[in-house]
Amino acid sequence: MKKIILKIKGMDCASCAVNITKRLEKQTGVISVNLNFATEKANIEYDENIISLDEIKKIIISTGYQIEEDDHQGHGQGEQQGHEHNGEEKKLKTKVMAAIILTLPVAIRMIWPWEIEKEFFSISVTGWVQIIFTFLVVFVFGWQFHKMALKQAKRRQANMDTLISLGTAVAFFYSLWALFSGKDLYFESAAVITALILLGKYFEAKTKGRASEAMKKLMELGVKKARMIDANGREMEMNIEEIKIGDILLVKPSEKIPLDGIVVSGQSDVNEAMLTGESLPVSKAKGDKVFGATINQNGVIKIKVTQVGENTVLAQIIKTVEEAQTFKAPIQKLADKIAGIFVPVVIVIAVFTFLGWYFLTGNFSLGLINAVAVLIIACPCALGIATPVAVMVGTGVGARRGILIKNGERFEKAKNIDTIIFDKTGTLTKGEPKVEKILVNEGYNSGEEKVLKIAASLAVGSEHPLSRAVAELAKEKNISLAELANFKELPGEGVAGICREHGKELLLGNRKLFIGKGVNTGWLDKILEEYKSSGGTIIFSGHDGKVIGAFLIADEIKPSAQETITEIKKMGLESVMISGDNKDTARVVAGKIGVDNYLAEVSPAEKQTEVKKMQAKGKKVVFVGDGINDAPSLVQSDLGIAMGSGTDIAKESGNIIIMKNDPLKVVEAIKLAKKTFKVIKQNLFWAFFYNTAAIPLAIAGLVNPMIAAAAMSFSSISVITNSLRIYKGK
Repeated sequence: MKKIILKIKGMDCASCAVNITKRLEKQTGVISVNLNFATEKANIEYDENIISLDEIKKIIISTGYQIEEDDHQGHGQGEQQGHEHNGEEKKLKTKVMAAIILTLPVAIRMIWPWEIEKEFFSISVTGWVQIIFTFLVVFVFGWQFHKMALKQAKRRQANMDTLISLGTAVAFFYSLWALFSGKDLYFESAAVITALILLGKYFEAKTKGRASEAMKKLMELGVKKARMIDANGREMEMNIEEIKIGDILLVKPSEKIPLDGIVVSGQSDVNEAMLTGESLPVSKAKGDKVFGATINQNGVIKIKVTQVGENTVLAQIIKTVEEAQTFKAPIQKLADKIAGIFVPVVIVIAVFTFLGWYFLTGNFSLGLINAVAVLIIACPCALGIATPVAVMVGTGVGARRGILIKNGERFEKAKNIDTIIFDKTGTLTKGEPKVEKILVNEGYNSGEEKVLKIAASLAVGSEHPLSRAVAELAKEKNISLAELANFKELPGEGVAGICREHGKELLLGNRKLFIGKGVNTGWLDKILEEYKSSGGTIIFSGHDGKVIGAFLIADEIKPSAQETITEIKKMGLESVMISGDNKDTARVVAGKIGVDNYLAEVSPAEKQTEVKKMQAKGKKVVFVGDGINDAPSLVQSDLGIAMGSGTDIAKESGNIIIMKNDPLKVVEAIKLAKKTFKVIKQNLFWAFFYNTAAIPLAIAGLVNPMIAAAAMSFSSISVITNSLRIYKGK
């Protein structure tokens, strides 16, 4: 199976997207099609053994649309698309201005009936001016509508262009006949309708450009050039496409890091806001990972390239956002189905409107003009863009804030959630044990510093997380360490060694280690009893056959964990913490951060079962985990949120990926998803309401075609403007 994102040009409404989708879905080998009219992109999954990409492209082109080559590299792509969009916008602006200039004399005649008395071929100059100006507006500047309508007619299909083409063409040719027959003329209706719809298209393009602003900024993050250091140490400037994995690149202060890699020399602070949404710089030194498009702030570093092209973090982010924007939420699928049958139904309604008025009043022109009003006012533009534009803005805003929403359906999923389950380690806690307290045995004549020195001298030789916590504390306090001989690591017990200076045995470990060495455990047992409800782990330090001290070690709670739970409660959601730790540890952590409920001693395999149990009770569950170990639970939940790094994007099981390991971002993600879906509902309501209310008014003759054209254009612009409110969310 293969997935491809194609950029399709020439679509004017949701019906176009529906027609393309239907044609593709009928093809053997095409598995799924998600086409977003607003972004003009189709996410197509197909079996390349049955159907080729070229065949898919031919089908789309045969439907009457164009394929624009696209990529996911991100290197200058946003700049290129920006130029293309600006170019199209300028062309449309020129077309609109010309149409308005030619329409004005025709429209003014409705208010001030100007006349030029001279005649040519028995028609006044006034009539010729109306014919020529209206023809230019309708069939030259508005040719795009007729061209697409003809293409659709050849395939026995109809879309928004069909309605506009029918309405304006009928008004023009009827007026042409009426000019020779002495009847009422409606040239101004044909010209004004076309001009207003073109004007609406122009404003729609401008506002749609704002809606896609976040995506364009993402694409503009990539760099075009990089400084490569060759085998002889020479510095060469090269195009980014020429860089290969394993190349060494030089990055100077204030420059963007060209590609993903590992620091091989130098030290600097790097701004990773494009990944995490966090503006605070991250310190980087030899061996640390860096990512393309992040900004090197103050030091000169050399990096070894590890990823290029589509495999870079930036490219994966762009691809993830694009896929999300092409994915159709269930609520949009309903709207698309309605749009797909809407146009033929409107044409039938327009025909009956004409017949009804003609037989009731005997007035042919009145019936015709009311039928034109029905055709124009019923164009389903707003209905087609109601969801895609909101999804486009929502996913774009999320990406800028370090929140990757993997498909549009998640906005709808977020609306009903009532329970959030947090995996403790790595989400609410840092997943890095830290010494919370040093305990000194009163019976041993020593202080905290000596207890730490003895323990750390052993800890530096061990890879156990608890040992690393002790060693890290000694490093922070600049404690000088003793030299050891006969160092031994005893699995399940601890570490032991002989001090070279005094020849005394040093110990660091649990109760089992000290019992095995025959050490008196009286003070040790007292400490274990005293701190059994602390929520941490106790390890002991020994010297020359005595227990001299202990360390209370616990997984450090993230600074924003408590605030996260507080915010979740304000949202009216239940918070649950799930952990593999013992009940005492889980209880203490749960108490500190204030979760409503907690589950302890739960294995990774059992976490999925716990999610199922809650769902069986009717709960809509969000699961927040590290995105790899918690994959089954993330998939099982109604909404999976993965706290993952940029390198994990492609393999994460979460529906939403938080690029920064901050639980407060979970609250932000849920609020963004809820707000986006709220905007989608508002858009669809007004789109349905507009068509439902407007068509009867047009049938009743209460709306003339020009007002219908203005109202149709305004409805689309209002939907896009409403979607832009998502940008204002905190």
